[in-house]
Amino acid sequence: MHQLRHTIFFLVLFVFLFTNASFGDNYIHIAVLKSDNLVSTKRAISGAKSIVQRKYNNAILHEFLISQSSNSDKEIIDTINSHNPTLILTIGTNATSFAKEHFKKIPIVFSSVRYPVLSGIVKSMDKPGGNITGASLNIPNNVQFRTFVDIVPDIQNIGVLYSDYTKDLITSAAKTAKKMGLNLIAIPVNQPKDLPSAVDSLTRSCQGIWSVADPRLFNSQSTRYILLNSIRKGIPFMGFSRHVVESGALFALDLDHKGVGRQAGEIIDQIIGGEKPSNIPVSMVDLIWFHYNEKTASHINILIPDKYLAVAKEVYR
Repeated sequence: MHQLRHTIFFLVLFVFLFTNASFGDNYIHIAVLKSDNLVSTKRAISGAKSIVQRKYNNAILHEFLISQSSNSDKEIIDTINSHNPTLILTIGTNATSFAKEHFKKIPIVFSSVRYPVLSGIVKSMDKPGGNITGASLNIPNNVQFRTFVDIVPDIQNIGVLYSDYTKDLITSAAKTAKKMGLNLIAIPVNQPKDLPSAVDSLTRSCQGIWSVADPRLFNSQSTRYILLNSIRKGIPFMGFSRHVVESGALFALDLDHKGVGRQAGEIIDQIIGGEKPSNIPVSMVDLIWFHYNEKTASHINILIPDKYLAVAKEVYR
């Protein structure tokens, strides 16, 4: 297996060297770093490639799979540094963190990174700083809250659970909610024993519960507990992905990774045109899909508005 991976790496390396040697400076070379071959990763690359190659027929994308193996990853680093591509496209948080650590002088554009500020990848969404910017998986808070209001028109208090990992998201979310005439009630949960009282408090004081993608808070057990209690008490719960809706959340807004990839492609175009990454704000999702759980809606007596029924990407029954 090790020998096979080694052979594959050098095949990729050969292609990279060959294309550089054959095409010279007349071609735009983009190194693509990824840490997996998931469908979402392939769709993000496809989206970026569709934009770049439509605008630049001399653009060539060279894909590299980082493996967490020190030897093969070092060879990838050396190859990219020695050939100095126009820029680096990264897919996902792991590949982006890897690129940020090892490539300080080559422009980096990321795709499909959730919470890039929390991850330490950029300084801020508006002013990313350094040699990196990109397309995030963040869906604007005002879009999320507006959807909640459309589905639950009498909502005034929206609850949310968070941990130390996501606490920095809460302040801006609360400001957005206030501007929309809503009150965000946020309760920290940093230990499993905190969860029952936190959920009980929210179900007593809120007309709906919003969620953030917090890996320290949401696991299979805690998610099940939150969903069961919110449904039992008739409180709409907005999931942070379609998978949570499938498990019983009332609804969620989700995204198309190919669309996020296209946003990254547009940013690549700006950089090729001479713009500095530090001056390009990190984009948020602009193609949003709606998912809802019909069984949960019926159980808690919520009618999904027709305009959402008409565009629902998935309906779980």
